[in-house]
Amino acid sequence: MLTTDGPRKLEVCVEIEKHQLVCLFGKSGAGKTTLLRMLCGLFVPDKGVIRIGDKTVFDSSKKINVPPQKRKVGYMFQDYALFPNMNVEENIRFAQDVKNLDEVESLLHTFQLEKLRHQKTTRLSGGQKQRVALARAFARKPEVMLLDEPLSSVDFELRQSLQNEILKSHELFRSTTVMVSHDKDEIHRLATKVLRIGKEKITAFENPTNL
Repeated sequence: MLTTDGPRKLEVCVEIEKHQLVCLFGKSGAGKTTLLRMLCGLFVPDKGVIRIGDKTVFDSSKKINVPPQKRKVGYMFQDYALFPNMNVEENIRFAQDVKNLDEVESLLHTFQLEKLRHQKTTRLSGGQKQRVALARAFARKPEVMLLDEPLSSVDFELRQSLQNEILKSHELFRSTTVMVSHDKDEIHRLATKVLRIGKEKITAFENPTNL
């Protein structure tokens, strides 16, 4: 696979139970972001099998590779990747497979974005952008939510507030969440399990208290 430090081998064999919040933990360049992108279909593994629920979305031996838009996976990028030419409501609507204005209204209400619905995302604060990105990701009704260091660029006070948003969203939508984080305090607060990535393999799948 390709990491931030170039090509690297990574062997992964793990089963994550439904509704868990799992944090990926490891050194920079270990392959955490690459692993998320394989789960959602943006990167193709060299070989192996990926299943989401009872559906196989990738199987190299059977030449199965379900495209990202059909995997029922929500992905929140590290920089949020919001569309600057769209307002808040349009960003959320864009993510829907089947357009449903009632569901958009519900998401705007859940993430306290109703008063910002017509604002362009370039005019939002960091915390507001994070809520829009979460709402847009959940607009896909994902079975699995992937969060790539979503709080890495915010200050301590805002980080505490946004951790609450992530926990609330995880519990409200009953998703299975996989999140990359380097912050041990954050992992202790949010995670039900920690997946440690070491040199070329998973070194542990354990409780956060063991970190």
